[in-house]
Amino acid sequence: MKDLVRQNLLINVDVLDLLNKQIKQEAQSSAAYLAMASWCDHNGLVYSAEFFYEQSKEERDHMMKIFHFINDNGGTAYSPEVTNINHDFTSLEEIFETALDQEIAITKSIHNIIYECRNKRDLTTENFLQWYVNEQMEEEQTMRRALELFDLINTENVGLRFLDERIKEIREESNPE
Repeated sequence: MKDLVRQNLLINVDVLDLLNKQIKQEAQSSAAYLAMASWCDHNGLVYSAEFFYEQSKEERDHMMKIFHFINDNGGTAYSPEVTNINHDFTSLEEIFETALDQEIAITKSIHNIIYECRNKRDLTTENFLQWYVNEQMEEEQTMRRALELFDLINTENVGLRFLDERIKEIREESNPE
């Protein structure tokens, strides 16, 4: 019976497995951003902490969007186990470098799922994932813009506080509501 159900899915079975892996990656990213927010809070970087708390929430929302897509289309989404979250950072710049690397990895993963969708002719999932392609362009741009500030400012004392305040502005510019 289980094989028959999997055959009648709107989502290709191989793509479904990749989507469940993506759920785990989004959860991992959410937890990593939460750790980054905690480090910022601990170091008195209030705006950067807010920025990363919001990033954590967004990643969880991305995870849940995929979770619901799988379940709504006859598949089974699996709740991921999240482990190996780094809590030790040496600087705000390191955090943003880590965040950019994380976003690039997610972008590559989304692209790989889309390539598999095309190979398997899974147009439903490919269409669903187009939102993620656009979202990832925005996420990478946000992290790159923040890192550009480190190139412009000496991050000692006053520069770091200025940088922290600018993070709030970047967030507002990237997500107008």
